[in-house]
Amino acid sequence: MKAAVWHGEKDIRVEEKELQPLEDTGVKVKVAWAGICGSDLHEYQEGPVFVPAQKADPLTGETAPLTMGHEFAGVVEEVGSKVTGIKVGDRVTINPTITYGNKPEDLDPYDGFSFIGLHGDGGFTQYANVPEKNVYLLPEPLTLQDGALVEPTAVAVQAVKEGGLQFGDTVAVFGAGPIGLLTIDAAKAAGASKIIALDLSETRLQKAKEMGATDIINSGEQDAVKAIKEIVPDGVDVSFEVAGVGPTFKQAIDATRARGTMVIVSIFARAIDWNPIQLTNTGVKVTSTIAYTPTSFQQTIDLMSTGQLKPQGIITDQIQLDDIVEKGFETLTNDKSQAKILVELSGEK
Repeated sequence: MKAAVWHGEKDIRVEEKELQPLEDTGVKVKVAWAGICGSDLHEYQEGPVFVPAQKADPLTGETAPLTMGHEFAGVVEEVGSKVTGIKVGDRVTINPTITYGNKPEDLDPYDGFSFIGLHGDGGFTQYANVPEKNVYLLPEPLTLQDGALVEPTAVAVQAVKEGGLQFGDTVAVFGAGPIGLLTIDAAKAAGASKIIALDLSETRLQKAKEMGATDIINSGEQDAVKAIKEIVPDGVDVSFEVAGVGPTFKQAIDATRARGTMVIVSIFARAIDWNPIQLTNTGVKVTSTIAYTPTSFQQTIDLMSTGQLKPQGIITDQIQLDDIVEKGFETLTNDKSQAKILVELSGEK
């Protein structure tokens, strides 16, 4: 079957790849839609970041070259002999996180931490075999295309939880890429009274307004912190760093009120120069998140199914698997007006 396979930096190939045998506790999914994530883009532009290139991943047992894609949904084609909660024909979305499963719920994402589609074969292909525990039923109101948005939306839901956001709080989101836009959506659902979005792209800022931002700031044209404090004089209650660069890291802290919280949601591909005295002077708390608990993943599905979360607005293009490099990875690299590009596999709705 055809798959988008990571071989190295700037080297993703659409080629024939054999599906691994289905395990007794595994589920074979006919993939309908899969999203290109920012972490996929990091692997393309400067990988390996997460991809096990030198030795096998301890949780998946796999090593590169491997099939990418960790945001995907589809229809169950076959189940292993020990699978009990999933049946052929079920519409499902995939939680790609793989852990040892030995820690409490709130620590589970950090108990090993590997990803289907980054540390092992994923969903940029026709069929994917995944463990039953990673398969979640998709409620009828949601389409399979919606199912491909669950994973990145769960990242945003967990980020809002990590920030301790309370009803009526004020928020600043630094970076209006896909995860930034979804963080806006999640903050709105959680009851934020003001949501200030910051980015260098006017196109992305307008998309942020569509997703629920109450205010937008072009940080290339204005002093970001000063502009925020013209809206919220004492600083916001919670800020989210979703850009992954040194300047926004520092701005996010400066824009947060004394004893407020700054949440790092982005992937920093390289080290930054930073002095912790910035925290000492303000009492701002810094926390971080990259994944989500199983509960948060299910809650994301539930909130999407009721319409309380509406991530569909981040989709800016749909492409075919054969075009994933040129119209997917290259486009996302060069065109900052793009947010979420979905890859059509079976194309079922």
